[in-house]
Amino acid sequence: MINTICADRMARLGTETAFDVLAKAKALEAQGRSIVHLEVGEPDFDTPDFIKEAAVKALWDGFTHYGPAQGLPILREAAADYLTTSRGVAFDPAEIIVTPGAKPILFFGILSLVNEGDEVIYPDPGFPIYESMVKYVGGTAVPIALREENQFRMDVAELRAKITGRTKMIILNAPHNPTGSVLTREDLAGIAEAIEGRDIVVLCDEVYCQILYGGRHESLVSVAPHLKDRIILLDGFSKTYAMTGWRLGYAAAPPELIAHMTRLMVNSNSCTASFVQVAGAAALRGPQDSVREMVAEFERRRNLIVEGLNALPGVTCQLPQGAFYVFPNVTGTGIDCRTLADKMLYEGGVALLAGTCFGAQGEGYLRLSYANSEANIKEALARMENTLSKYVS
Repeated sequence: MINTICADRMARLGTETAFDVLAKAKALEAQGRSIVHLEVGEPDFDTPDFIKEAAVKALWDGFTHYGPAQGLPILREAAADYLTTSRGVAFDPAEIIVTPGAKPILFFGILSLVNEGDEVIYPDPGFPIYESMVKYVGGTAVPIALREENQFRMDVAELRAKITGRTKMIILNAPHNPTGSVLTREDLAGIAEAIEGRDIVVLCDEVYCQILYGGRHESLVSVAPHLKDRIILLDGFSKTYAMTGWRLGYAAAPPELIAHMTRLMVNSNSCTASFVQVAGAAALRGPQDSVREMVAEFERRRNLIVEGLNALPGVTCQLPQGAFYVFPNVTGTGIDCRTLADKMLYEGGVALLAGTCFGAQGEGYLRLSYANSEANIKEALARMENTLSKYVS
């Protein structure tokens, strides 16, 4: 009955397949099956103690009530200071909005700017919520292919060819989910040149910016500070500080756009939990040892899983430069990626994602999260090898 009266726009709303695969894996575990989880992008580390202690203190200090819809000053100031230092461009707390998780930034930014028929260029493969949100608001989602031969980086010449008079927004994500690629300063300079003189907003999803294996994070706002008034810079706490369940994210954007996004907060969430924001401020201003230790451990796991994947029949895998995902090429197996992902789950007991969960360009690939222990990664590789031995000579 309900399906017949739902708004038409609900048919345009996608999902995040990782949670669907997680549900299937949990159902198998409930039947007594052993499953190695490499499907969900969630650090397996605990939130650092000093952050938890800040949250507990905030609760006792009375941060249990409504706060400003735009976010508490303590966190907006900390975020502005962090971005000013890390990006080399001055940010003001008035340019910061705090949300319950980083996903609302995607939703609010797109909802505030994209009219029906406006075009939004987004990476393919890429985080599926980009396409989902654009289609939901009636925009035209325009994928730009990220190809293995270009280290899964955005091709600037192809981007120029995709831009039309209806292009309203370009979405960048680096370090990238699902491939772990990064953008170089040259890439970003080319992107800045491509949009020069055009009324195009760039949404920079930089939620993995501190999970890098060498070098420093390059941001569009750092390379082209004169474009700052056309950039939405998205960041959050889930990945860097292992705070996925805390639901805390933020964005820097022009004050005029922050005002619109704040009204969307008022209409949807009222505000982000106050004691969680206090913990977020502590995270940004406190010691960063735990972040460095986590990234060092991720690098060891990255090297282990890439070496193991490259030893499997029909599989090749590039070395990712950031985030905590690998995106192996499985075309050599002769099995399409969705079928192979199902075989790995139901026959091998390894939960991972088909590349097409991230767009049509993901065909021929799988995505595995190495946010799991070395022991579990080794077990997953052994199970994958056993499963592939049945189908690949």
